[in-house]
Amino acid sequence: MERLQEIAARLSEVEGVVGVCLGGSRARGTHSPASDFDLGLYYRRPLDTDALRRIAAELTGGPVEVTEPGGWGPWVDGGGWLTVDGHHVDWIYRDLDRVRRVREECEAGRFEFGAQPGHPLGFFSPSYAGELALGRVLSDPTGELRALRERVRPYPDALRTALVENACWEAPFTLACARKGAARGDAFHVAGCLFRAVGLLVHALHAHAGSWVLNEKGAVREAGGLPAAPPDFADRAHRLFAAPGTDPASLAAVLDEADALTAEVCKALADRPAPE
Repeated sequence: MERLQEIAARLSEVEGVVGVCLGGSRARGTHSPASDFDLGLYYRRPLDTDALRRIAAELTGGPVEVTEPGGWGPWVDGGGWLTVDGHHVDWIYRDLDRVRRVREECEAGRFEFGAQPGHPLGFFSPSYAGELALGRVLSDPTGELRALRERVRPYPDALRTALVENACWEAPFTLACARKGAARGDAFHVAGCLFRAVGLLVHALHAHAGSWVLNEKGAVREAGGLPAAPPDFADRAHRLFAAPGTDPASLAAVLDEADALTAEVCKALADRPAPE
């Protein structure tokens, strides 16, 4: 941690960098020895990327590709992949003013799944707030990150309501659309609809519990342990993607299982009061 503090302090001296936050499994204490160190670089333009490249080269002992803002897509804003002292250390840009806007949208119950490489369901916009809520601030010279983190730690009631309501109309609708593909033996279309529907249910279960979701990895297993999850939710959800065949009858049977799971989740979310 001392080495990370040193790196974060150096990064905070770069023009445009407001603060640095440790995120991912390392911040939550769920990491393995091989887990990366994810450093969120919260910035305002102009960002001195030349200075970042010089620091990266000094830390790694050679040139490192460090992108301009937006270099990795519209939501994961860019950064660099470093190897420092034998450990993978990822720098991930976060436009601080955009993070602030997303926080306001969360409080108003607004969210989106934005197209982003590496996020098959789409980048979940409230992840910006969740990253700060669950992260560990390493460098914050002005105190702005810590102040914003306090604003995002209580899970917004409006966001909880919006995600539950959205899942319980969109998931059944998506599965109904999949029936047309199933009748034609279109396993590709059915698989996409299944993934979308299960993803919506996962987000609804997490929202009901006031639990931030940062990406799709591990989210189904985590959702299975939440209070409103039906018995064996994770195993049942995963089995949907192990269909025995691609003929119309097999695909229809899988959709029957998905419909049943969706109905159970939505009933549980309606019947069980949200935690205080």
